[in-house]
Amino acid sequence: MIRAEKCRLIYNEGTCALETFDLEINRGENVLIVGPSGSGKTSLLKLVMGMAYPTEGKFAVLGQNISKDQSKAIRKLRTQIGPIFQDFRLLSGRSVLDNVVLGMRFLSFSQSEMKVSATEAIERVGLGHKIHHDIDRLSWGECQRVAIARAISRKPKLIVADEPTGNLDEENAINVLKLLTSLSDSETTVLITTHATHLVKHVNATKVLTMNNGIERCVAMHEEL
Repeated sequence: MIRAEKCRLIYNEGTCALETFDLEINRGENVLIVGPSGSGKTSLLKLVMGMAYPTEGKFAVLGQNISKDQSKAIRKLRTQIGPIFQDFRLLSGRSVLDNVVLGMRFLSFSQSEMKVSATEAIERVGLGHKIHHDIDRLSWGECQRVAIARAISRKPKLIVADEPTGNLDEENAINVLKLLTSLSDSETTVLITTHATHLVKHVNATKVLTMNNGIERCVAMHEEL
């Protein structure tokens, strides 16, 4: 699923975002990436999304090498990834259903398939009763669930959530983490970044990566328990 060998990331201005690390994440895992701001969590996700390339070493996602000479293949790779952004990137003035369907544009879904998949995803995140509501009438937490529905409606092999607990109280943060980790199955891997290390114990993760300018520690949860 995700493999890194002696990987290092240095940005053009000379900032070392990720010191040399190795990593192996298998299909179907739930992985929490924890650490304070500036520890490298977002930089790791940029590698996963093909938005940055390793300066040294190798980095591969779903068997695809992440490198400058693979830009066309990386664009195709992104169709297999369901991203959940911190700012949600929802369209004002459109319904919940419209926003989720729009997340499938340019993919190989027919119009009817998009509506079915979107409806299933919206129901899965608990918003079936608000499927036709204007996005502007929803709470912050409900908008976050729309963003999650948009990601899973694509039937991705990899779900990537960047700081989904940032603006939530502890109870709602735990609920969102539990929802996200419930999305993994034999074909789908889930990556979640969070600075809320105290929430890890409440979540059914298979691995926890602790970041500090690179991967400082990687613990399989069953080993820790």
